Amino acid sequence: MDIDLAPKLAKKVYGGDGGSYFAWCPSELPMLREGNIGAAKLALEKNGFALPNYSDSARVAYILQGSGVVGIVLPEKEEKVLPVKKGDAIALPFGVITWWHNKEDTEFVVLFLGDTKTAHKRGEFTNFYLTGTNGIFTGFSTEFVGRAWDLEESVVKTLVGKQSGQGIVKLGASNLPEPKNEHRDGMTLNCEEAPLDVDIKGGGRVVVLNTKNLPLVGEVGLGADLVRLDGSAMCSPGFSCDSALQVTYIVRGSGRAQVVGVDGKRVLETTVKAGNLFIVPRFFIVSKIADPEGLEWFSIITTPNPIFTHMAGSIGCWKGLSPKVLESSFNVDSDTEQLFRSKRTSDAIFFPPPK
Repeated sequence: MDIDLAPKLAKKVYGGDGGSYFAWCPSELPMLREGNIGAAKLALEKNGFALPNYSDSARVAYILQGSGVVGIVLPEKEEKVLPVKKGDAIALPFGVITWWHNKEDTEFVVLFLGDTKTAHKRGEFTNFYLTGTNGIFTGFSTEFVGRAWDLEESVVKTLVGKQSGQGIVKLGASNLPEPKNEHRDGMTLNCEEAPLDVDIKGGGRVVVLNTKNLPLVGEVGLGADLVRLDGSAMCSPGFSCDSALQVTYIVRGSGRAQVVGVDGKRVLETTVKAGNLFIVPRFFIVSKIADPEGLEWFSIITTPNPIFTHMAGSIGCWKGLSPKVLESSFNVDSDTEQLFRSKRTSDAIFFPPPK
């Protein structure tokens, strides 16, 4: 596969006093188009309000920073208004309407990752706004708006004329609905507080988002995980064995990554840092080593219940092969094979730094 896999930073698409919207472009990160994946970020300043909109793609939202409020309207359902904070993951099925608000001093930042197979453009999200200068009211004539909503022409002109913002606005006194904690049930999971699926002392921790702990991901068609790798620890080389793509956003820290593809060719060797996005092609093997300050990443996998095969460690696939097969495959004697097999008998997935 001759394609640029180097990690990239998002670029600003639009914004103003209320905040900004950023996205990764397929022309700079070709794997977005190749894998039919979209990626974007929303950053709201205090009193920033992302106007109601829907996307042409199913997505998973992850709160990278701060706390705020999200309004969600599933098709033919009533609005739910959720308080959300750093670490929350939210499944947003196809056709859902959302709005976002930040009433705190700290910037509120949301990551969006999703599948663009239904999108107008491969590898990009297109958002359709209900209000604003680029909203649906500005596209229809006053006659159509008046007939559709049974309004007089003067009221229609007021509705259209009052919309001065595009996508994101800054509110003064807010009369938005108050969030309800009970609305979080079944809608979101905090990956920083959820029970750990993997916990290796000195190595790292994983929380997996799937249909068991957040059933809505089944409608989205995506799985996700939050991985926190301790300082100088290593993540075992591994691959998705169910043909899924792995889309990784670096949340915190830095480290080194290597990806090996067809014919044993190393197709990527790079340093990754906070804000980077990179995509591992199907069946390619990836491994990461954290710098001393550690490395944290959030990933989506293009299946709701992903399955991974790890190459090293106590659950590594080598352990399943018989000694004679390994001796013949590596063309080594039994002593070398036994030495190879005797290592990593207790460590799984994450390996603490050498002592």
